[in-house]
Amino acid sequence: MTHKDFIPSSYATYITEGKVTYKSPSNIALVKYWGKKEHQIPANPSISFTLDTCATTTTLSYKKLKNKASDFSFDLLFEGRPKEDFKPKISTFFKRTEPYLPFLKAYHFTIETSNSFPHSSGIASSASGMSALALCLMELERELNPHMETDFFNRKASFLARLGSGSACRSIEGDIMQWGLHKDTINSSDLYAIRYPYKVHPVFKNYQDTILLVDKGSKQVSSSLGHNLMHDHPFAEERFDQAHKNLTKLKRVFEEGNLLEFIKLVESEALTLHAMMMTSMPYFILMKPNTLEIINKIWAFRASSKTHVCFTLDAGANVHVLYPENEKEEVYQFISNELVAYCENGQYICDQIGNGAKKL
Repeated sequence: MTHKDFIPSSYATYITEGKVTYKSPSNIALVKYWGKKEHQIPANPSISFTLDTCATTTTLSYKKLKNKASDFSFDLLFEGRPKEDFKPKISTFFKRTEPYLPFLKAYHFTIETSNSFPHSSGIASSASGMSALALCLMELERELNPHMETDFFNRKASFLARLGSGSACRSIEGDIMQWGLHKDTINSSDLYAIRYPYKVHPVFKNYQDTILLVDKGSKQVSSSLGHNLMHDHPFAEERFDQAHKNLTKLKRVFEEGNLLEFIKLVESEALTLHAMMMTSMPYFILMKPNTLEIINKIWAFRASSKTHVCFTLDAGANVHVLYPENEKEEVYQFISNELVAYCENGQYICDQIGNGAKKL
């Protein structure tokens, strides 16, 4: 498909007002996306576990205007209060998506949104937030075009979510999502994410993710700025090639249930992501001392317990502790006894692989 396939020709019905709510999860990338081209096209493919507990709930109320407006008309409430500093990002999202949602200036929207986790803390809030909003808008478009098929609905929602936040395209469905053109993945695309199309060993079902909130404050560098620093990065091409190779390796890892190789690949990807930040210009470090303490504790525990616990990181200080469900009791005891002390105010979130967004 091309972007032109998402431009509607006309609508079958006329809707004056309505309301829709979606709950959309965050996701945690295993092979990381870092660096993008024009129009939110990824510089390399990525793959992620869709989460379950970490989610954004968004209600979109819409009312038809008497005349089409010259600009986008919307109010935004975050956790019950007006959030003016979020509005420019929503305006940018509307500008990017208007060619594919030509009704946007014909309605006044009230967007009410809330997260089940701290905003700007290394959990991908933009992924859950933008995917939830994209789904609400797609629900309105489905009202205008009732014959829309579900597969197209999900694909276009992913396409639109990408225009708000790249990783958001991986939050529409679950449980393992891949985004970005990759020669060894059938039907892969830079325009939207797809469900991972190959065999996955049962050990990866119900995989656990305990998120240790090392630093709940806002990141010192936005993800958008970080992605842009890849344009002239001295190691960029090697990194993009590494991501392609790791995705190819994962196919066999997932099929065989090879947890030792999974650990190597996932932890290497996490450290590579932060290495790219530390070697860009300007350079920056998003890990905190407690991030490193946790990593070393995980390595020591894994060696002594022979469990398959590992870590991954997003572009922040928080640590995602990944482990199979059949080791949950032992690993969770370790987390409680040894890792929670490194979290800000002792806070952490127990999560697991989920099945994607839900209409409420």
